[in-house]
Amino acid sequence: MPGGGPAAQAPAPAYGSAAQGSPTPEGGPPPDGRPAPQAPAPAYGPAAQGTPTPEGSPTPEAGSRPASTPEAPQAGPGPAGTPPPGGSAPEGFGPPPPTAPPHGTPAPPPGPAYGPPSQAPAYGGYGAPGYGPPPGGPAPSAYGPPELLEPPAAAPAPPPAPPEPLRPVAAALLNLTGLGLGYVLVRAWLPAVLCWAATAGLLLIALPADVDGVPGGLLVGYLALLVLAAADAARRARRTALAWRLRAPLAAALGVVLLAVPAASAFAYEAARDEAVEDMLLERLDEADRLVADQDGQDFAGSERAYRSALDTYRDLVRDHGGSRAADRVPDRLDAYYKAVARPYADGRYCQAIAPLTYLRTLPDRIGENRLGRLATWPDDRLATSLYECGSAAVDRGDGTHLQELLTTFPDSDAARKVVPALGAAIDDRTADLKGPDPCSATEKLTRVRAVAASLPGGKGGSLTARAERAVQSGEYACGVDEFKDGQFTEAAKRMRDYADTYKASGKRERARTIAIAAEVAAERPQAGRKLPAQRGPGSGQEFVVKNDGASAVEVLFTGPATGTVKLGACAGCTPYASRAEGKSKACKASRSYPQKTLRLPPGEYHFLYKRGTGGTGLVRDHSDGTTVQGGYRYTDCTYVVSGGLGGIGGLSPRT
Repeated sequence: MPGGGPAAQAPAPAYGSAAQGSPTPEGGPPPDGRPAPQAPAPAYGPAAQGTPTPEGSPTPEAGSRPASTPEAPQAGPGPAGTPPPGGSAPEGFGPPPPTAPPHGTPAPPPGPAYGPPSQAPAYGGYGAPGYGPPPGGPAPSAYGPPELLEPPAAAPAPPPAPPEPLRPVAAALLNLTGLGLGYVLVRAWLPAVLCWAATAGLLLIALPADVDGVPGGLLVGYLALLVLAAADAARRARRTALAWRLRAPLAAALGVVLLAVPAASAFAYEAARDEAVEDMLLERLDEADRLVADQDGQDFAGSERAYRSALDTYRDLVRDHGGSRAADRVPDRLDAYYKAVARPYADGRYCQAIAPLTYLRTLPDRIGENRLGRLATWPDDRLATSLYECGSAAVDRGDGTHLQELLTTFPDSDAARKVVPALGAAIDDRTADLKGPDPCSATEKLTRVRAVAASLPGGKGGSLTARAERAVQSGEYACGVDEFKDGQFTEAAKRMRDYADTYKASGKRERARTIAIAAEVAAERPQAGRKLPAQRGPGSGQEFVVKNDGASAVEVLFTGPATGTVKLGACAGCTPYASRAEGKSKACKASRSYPQKTLRLPPGEYHFLYKRGTGGTGLVRDHSDGTTVQGGYRYTDCTYVVSGGLGGIGGLSPRT
């Protein structure tokens, strides 16, 4: 090839074609003084590059062949202006490379291009070319005049993403987690923020977990919001590509996995709420325990309301919250509850223990026998024992209520079998006391024991009642005698009269009546009660005539060597006397028949009591007097009424 080796090829740019240009002689200005034309901006795709002629190389003449260039590799297009074998231009991006001129025609120099000047090596070397047109003026371009390119317009909106079935599903699932990740996936930031705000608001309301939990309306509204957000995210994902080059199947799988977050959160919240409920129930249990502890040992009447309140708490825990820790502790608490209520029994205060133990026996109906277990019958023996002990102590008071309840409620209990023997022993003990210093007290106790024995249900006290009756009869007589000796004449008189009226078959009836007469006289005339009267009535001795000069009947009681009583009828036409002196001078001396009785009294000192009831003169005061009966005399005693003083109250004066 003339002029030396082959022409050097300029390296092709990475994207687009390099502009062709002609070197300018070093230091030479452009011919016309204008700036060198700029190479055009590279276009998309490779372009052919011009081949500069080495400086000093001869220009091919007409008729000569162009310098040959080596063939480009087959793997891709060669340098600009170098056709592949066979003469066809390489395919690619950018304008086609210039073709070689016909044989014999000199190759025109490459025309200027827009863009920065191309660099061409000189004689196989590399260096920066000079600026400006080649010497001799600008060469015409092989493609005609240069074309001015306008700056590229704004990038158009990206086309809708190709349809992908799992993409809406993934967005919906991610939004159902409540984390707004479906919106994040499609780059919808404002709805994502709204989802975050809704979830944060729910957490602020729900946490910390309490007994009431989240209001139902709020929870329904939040779930509806999640469903709407899921639907909206699915709608957006149909026409929007996923962010972060995340494939739809992976996003859908991530959504399924993240659904465990709200599910686990719900379970965790429910567990926290259950724990709050447990704490609340335990606190209620503790309050009931404190209430029971405060009432322990107190009087049940004043503590019953508190005990009932604590029991209601225990019952509600077992009935309404079975399976809770508080309910599981109730059986142990009931043990303490029963012991606190029954504290009087443990302290030996049996009468005070009856009411609380009776209350405890009602609990199986309120709580349930199966829930109480052994506690259902726990109070029975204790109550039976309390009824027996308290009832035995009440026998001397005549109160058989507790013994009756014992025999009725627990007839087969050990305590019930003790009742009859205990009453028999009580009768024997009180009977022995009749010979003691206080027979009246023993008699009263026997009377009460008899009442208790008679009140026993089922005829269980029949034999005891008969025994007690005989003991009481003996006690009444012994008590009357003791009262007479103690100077309690009024009480002795009444007791002995009652004895004589009650025990008519008794061998001591007459003796009791004698003592009663003497006691009545002694009540008005104490010297008559210096000793018990002799058991002797009138019938032998001195004649003693008693007459009545009064308008009302009179009863004359006397005691002494003989004791008795005589009754005289009213004197018809008799009137009271104005004074005692008038009565003594005129009584029983009128020519009329006076009611009279004649007695035979042994000699001795006698005491009389004149008991006059009501008559024509109204109320008349009783009168007592005494006299001595001597042998060999006949005595006349005239009773009369003296009026005088306020109210016309007079008195009786015996006359001898």
